Amino acid sequence: MRPRAARGDDGDVDRLRGWPAVLTEGPVGLRPLRLRDVRAWRETRLRNADWLRPWEPSNPETPLFRTGLGPYISMTSTLRREARQALAMPWVVTYRGAFAGQLTIGAIVWGSARSAQVGYWIDGALAGRGIIPTALAMAVDHCFFTSGLHRLEANIRPENQASRRVVEKLGFREEGIRRRQLHIDGAWRDHICYAITVEDAPRGLLVQWRRARESAAHGGPPHEEV
Repeated sequence: MRPRAARGDDGDVDRLRGWPAVLTEGPVGLRPLRLRDVRAWRETRLRNADWLRPWEPSNPETPLFRTGLGPYISMTSTLRREARQALAMPWVVTYRGAFAGQLTIGAIVWGSARSAQVGYWIDGALAGRGIIPTALAMAVDHCFFTSGLHRLEANIRPENQASRRVVEKLGFREEGIRRRQLHIDGAWRDHICYAITVEDAPRGLLVQWRRARESAAHGGPPHEEV
């Protein structure tokens, strides 16, 4: 029997099964976001401001891209609190042990839905090495087979071809446009909804991703990596 999230006497989830979690696959790792990651986070965000700005959520009232310490501390405190409430899994993506980006499973809904949303970003200097697909495959398998979620969604701007390739190569299906869903880079933007359920990957996404990379390494159909 696969493990499920622990439940309280009233039937609500009171903690996440398998959280906090540290996951690794070769040089790629996932570990819980920490307050002391602030310096690496800020340095990476400053270097990648132009790279990230077109895809980053913004506040309709203060639509400026912010890289100071305040937003990081606020975000981290909120995500850590949501993790304690079984509503989020905030990970740092690492590459060869160093900070490389973020991947967050958020907006977790339990009950009859058992669903969540996934978001991620990567240091532009590390793009093209398969880091985010590997990290996402690990996260999805953990959500399905350890935490007991059933469905994950990734909502991506149509223009963000690199991010769309990540979910498409892992087997997420496209489920249509969500009009003006999120405030991004100063305006309300359309997003494409991609989704996957546990039935779509009965043996796990990481196994599929390993096979795809091995096939490409041995002369199989080429694919771009992000």
